[in-house]
Amino acid sequence: MNAANQTRVTEFIFLGFSGVLYLRLALFVIFLTVYLLSLMGNTLIIFIVLTDSTLQIPMYIFLGNLSFLEIWYTTATVPKLLATCFSQVVTISVSGCITQYYFFFSMGATECIMLAVMAYDRYLAICRPLRYSFLMNLQVCLWFSAGSWIGGFIAPVIPTVLVSYLNFCGSQKINHFFCDSEPIFQLSCSDTFLVEALGYTCTSVVILSSFLLTMSSYGNIVVTIIKLSSREARKKTFSTCASHLTVVTIYYGTIIFAYVRPPAKHNFTMGKVVSVFYCVVTPLLNPLVYTLRNKDVKKAFRKVLERKRFKFFKNLHLNSNY
Repeated sequence: MNAANQTRVTEFIFLGFSGVLYLRLALFVIFLTVYLLSLMGNTLIIFIVLTDSTLQIPMYIFLGNLSFLEIWYTTATVPKLLATCFSQVVTISVSGCITQYYFFFSMGATECIMLAVMAYDRYLAICRPLRYSFLMNLQVCLWFSAGSWIGGFIAPVIPTVLVSYLNFCGSQKINHFFCDSEPIFQLSCSDTFLVEALGYTCTSVVILSSFLLTMSSYGNIVVTIIKLSSREARKKTFSTCASHLTVVTIYYGTIIFAYVRPPAKHNFTMGKVVSVFYCVVTPLLNPLVYTLRNKDVKKAFRKVLERKRFKFFKNLHLNSNY
């Protein structure tokens, strides 16, 4: 049927996760809990990095950037996910959908670049320790951070512009909980070949190039660690990058499965399940992994608690005297 003879769609309806009411409410509670913990955990890391002078070095400045990114990355999708669990009819305008599409992929691209930069930082610290302070000084660190944000937000611009020119008619139902690429293309009555090919290419280039750079850094790190004479030295050196490597493994494992493959093989049900991992679970794992495995962050966190406790008892003492 000709697109001109069909009703033009002005809004979409998210299908989310179908199921009986009690199951959807259970998912709502789980996702809301994880989302709130993620917000609190990442906010705490930002606060610690900003307030503890010992953590204001490149490694933790990158971590603060990553935590700030995770707050907005998860906020771009989770509110709609929660709404689909709580209500059967959750809508979004076409322009709102395209906006969500852009911010989701721009922040995803920023995270890929940021993880690659963090891996490069660990490579310099472990493999080039004598030149580290010169190669990764504060100014270079800030330039890398800014470059990650700028590069990430530029990457999906052209695919987003092409998506904005698509016509949507017929079905309004998006078989997802956010405006991912494949569900949007399925609803378009325009020829989507160009935008699909370009979007797939841009996504693959960003993910695979940053992944290869990350793995290249870790390949050199592993070689350097193996050459260390004592087991204790190898263990101590590896511990400085173990947290980042854990996050990298989880994040790239899910997004490569989701996006670096031919669109024709996409399964929407599986896609929604996988999306939960990188939209909901991974942003929570980042603060958990870094606070549980990193001695400097744990030490700074204890200092924050001690300061809060001291302030609390001091105020209590003053009030009692008053």
